[in-house]
Amino acid sequence: MALKGKEELNRIQALTKWVPQPVRITRSIVDESIQRSLRRMGVSSLDLLQFHWWDYNNPYYMDALKYLSDLRDKGILKHLGLTNFDTERMQIMVDSDIQIVSNQVQYSIIDRRPEVKMIPFCIKHNISLLAYGSICGGLMSERYLGRTQPPSIADLDTLSLRKYKKMIDAWGGWALFQELLSTLNRIAQKCNVSIANVATRYILDKAAVAGVIIGARLGISDHISNNALVFNFSLDKSDYNDIEAVCTRSNNLFETIGDCGDEYR
Repeated sequence: MALKGKEELNRIQALTKWVPQPVRITRSIVDESIQRSLRRMGVSSLDLLQFHWWDYNNPYYMDALKYLSDLRDKGILKHLGLTNFDTERMQIMVDSDIQIVSNQVQYSIIDRRPEVKMIPFCIKHNISLLAYGSICGGLMSERYLGRTQPPSIADLDTLSLRKYKKMIDAWGGWALFQELLSTLNRIAQKCNVSIANVATRYILDKAAVAGVIIGARLGISDHISNNALVFNFSLDKSDYNDIEAVCTRSNNLFETIGDCGDEYR
């Protein structure tokens, strides 16, 4: 592959994630971690640094955010974002004048927990959401339409599939999920796209959502062109009504799991 040079590199925007151990965070720990990312990526600044912290009982995440904010003010980070923080902790950050541009959270037709507290908060404070899990690791696809329920979680061949199958079980079970897939398939055929396209478009249209993150596996590029079709169509009111007719019979995941990110804590 030909090298394209610094000019081409400057056109690329990339995000990276920092997930430190939940211990006392010092300025030197933050500086060393960010410098390591800069060296590995071969850049002088990071377009977006996403910060995750899994232990809310340990308050040092606020120290980390303050040190990261200092690096942003120096231009070493262009933007500071979060991964899987809940609304309560984001409120603490806003109250402490920590400027956050985004939060990466699980958001799909199955998991609409962000709509309860997170999205109203983000709209109020001009924070964007980066959604992942929008096609449930690939379960929202023609591959699983009309299929019987896997005998066990172990029959699913990736950790991602196993994770989202558990989410579907909590949401309403396999039979209701098949009804949803059938509904999405009818919409997909009408729009000449795929089930995954419809599921992605549904989330992209939601308030505060700046983008949807679709996972990829090494060596598999088949879905790139299909994913691009999401920008070539739109959903109409009848499509939303049909989807909602299925979802109204599901369980409320906010009540059973909690706010965004609570499944990791």
